[in-house]
Amino acid sequence: MRTAIQNLQGSKIRQVVNAALGKPDVLRFWFGESDEVTPLAVRQAAADSLMQGETFYNQNLGIPELREAIAGYMTRVHGPVASHGAASVIGVDRIAVTSSGVSALMLAAQALVDAGDEVVAVTPVWPNLTQQVIIMGGKLRTVSLRAVDGQWGLDMAALKAAVTSKTKALIINAPNNPTCWTISKAEQLEIVAHCRSTDTWILADEVYERLYYEATPNQCAPSFLDITTPQDNLMVAHSFSKTFLMTGWRLGWLVLPPAVTDRISALIEFNTSCAPTFVQRAGIEAIKREGEITPALVAHFKQCRDTLIPLLQTLPGVQVQAAKGGMYAFFKIAGYENVPSLDLAKRLVTEAGLGLAPGSAFGAEGEGWLRWCFASKDVSRLSQGVERLRVWLGKQSS
Repeated sequence: MRTAIQNLQGSKIRQVVNAALGKPDVLRFWFGESDEVTPLAVRQAAADSLMQGETFYNQNLGIPELREAIAGYMTRVHGPVASHGAASVIGVDRIAVTSSGVSALMLAAQALVDAGDEVVAVTPVWPNLTQQVIIMGGKLRTVSLRAVDGQWGLDMAALKAAVTSKTKALIINAPNNPTCWTISKAEQLEIVAHCRSTDTWILADEVYERLYYEATPNQCAPSFLDITTPQDNLMVAHSFSKTFLMTGWRLGWLVLPPAVTDRISALIEFNTSCAPTFVQRAGIEAIKREGEITPALVAHFKQCRDTLIPLLQTLPGVQVQAAKGGMYAFFKIAGYENVPSLDLAKRLVTEAGLGLAPGSAFGAEGEGWLRWCFASKDVSRLSQGVERLRVWLGKQSS
């Protein structure tokens, strides 16, 4: 096998999960998903499609109805705040439906990265974003976010120094998994101007954009779609997983420059051919009901965040800040910075019955930190989890 494939590392989160086998009382906050099921109407749309016999191949780019629904949704969210006039309408010719957000990101990597190409990624980040570059034989450079008193931020000078005329693509995930750092519009404007000057593509992972807790006209985190034109070298990856409670459905999309959409269509043919029709029907229903699904979901996640963060801040040595977006608390504990986070997460599972993700699962920059997914249907579980951590810490100091 290729060396890059032989060297791929297994998920460190899965290693923590394995440590919990046979322990049904563990409170599980390790995966990046809500424990709430997909809304009934969305599930019913898929069931109806199956019963109608929609079990055949469809178009590489997605069925027209879903592409139109996504284009309308993207225009509603980003059109009103865009700064480029008529170009604020996001047309169907920019939409490619993919078999998950993961697939969207991999397609972008396949389309952009030749062996030996230099790619810069902002880290720590979900490992797929960096490992896809490695899989394609690219040369990965990273620019780390920096934490000050638990609050993460971007070193713009370091980023601009790293992105040069040799850089094929810049990968940015914001709101970020795991830190929940959210990029500002001013930072985006500076990045877009710099990448235009270096002829560098921007691959923006914006799957958490609607999980945003600041008041904005479009109830959305800053997006590169708000400040660019369709002709810019920009690919934006999206997913139905987070905003619509559809993690297991594996449905996503890319927003592309119109000039490359047909090439992505050809690439999809050689990957998955198409997303299943019945899953796409569920996606159409989710977008149709976005006004009733997403605001309620965001309000609940905000309650979860505002419950968990203050409780964590009461624990001795815990350093954490509430983020503007995302669904995670990323924190560290004084005295444990030099303990491998994977070892610490395993100890918390076995000794405290608390399941968290190790920061090292998101790259070396995350070492010493832990990620807690607060997307819990039952908010009281968060309080229970903090209490278990409090008791465990007390035992360590006694």
